[in-house]
Amino acid sequence: MAQILIIEDDPKTVAAICEGLRLDGHDAVAATTGEQGTTLCRSRTFDAIVLDWMLPERSGIDILKILRAEGIRTPVLLLTARDTIEDRVLGLDGGADDYLIKPFAFAELSARVRALVRRAGEPDVVNRRIGDLVLDLTQRRATRGTRKIALTPKEFDLLCYLARHQGQTVTRQMLAKDVWHEVHRATPLDNVIDVHIAHLRRKLDEGEQKKLIHTVRGVGFALRETPA
Repeated sequence: MAQILIIEDDPKTVAAICEGLRLDGHDAVAATTGEQGTTLCRSRTFDAIVLDWMLPERSGIDILKILRAEGIRTPVLLLTARDTIEDRVLGLDGGADDYLIKPFAFAELSARVRALVRRAGEPDVVNRRIGDLVLDLTQRRATRGTRKIALTPKEFDLLCYLARHQGQTVTRQMLAKDVWHEVHRATPLDNVIDVHIAHLRRKLDEGEQKKLIHTVRGVGFALRETPA
């Protein structure tokens, strides 16, 4: 049973989230102010935190900065009605692990909480290997065999995401949300994703007998050693 802290000042939202998480089998604890939430984080260990941006007394971003400065690494899902790219970047740079725009469907919040809890329970991984491809997550370097692969920061993030879902099909919608942090997928963003995939495929697979990046027609992409 995961221990989830909800820091949210709207009583109806708190009640709905707590009830849903408990039905999912989690132990949900609520705080209605930033001060109360900060105190709970310091006194108890949680598996994930659902944090509202706009709170009385102290904002969610302020709480995030305090927690991270104090070495509290609990995964945080930030809830907010602020949906500009600048706001999302501010939230993620402030220490949030994920971002959800209000209003939201509880099913999506539940899935994102499960993902945070699952990742928090994984051992720290320094390297990821797929065939002869090695990702050094600490140095943010990629090599295939003895060949160093020069990647842009976004290409490395994209490759890491594909590696984390090794063997699974990753949709453009997943990439839009989790790599580009865009809530509303659009055709121009799909084009940007396709261009990045094409560049990544060229850098990884060109001249290689065994291809690693595969297109799943009409669905998305997969990183694996063998074709489907």
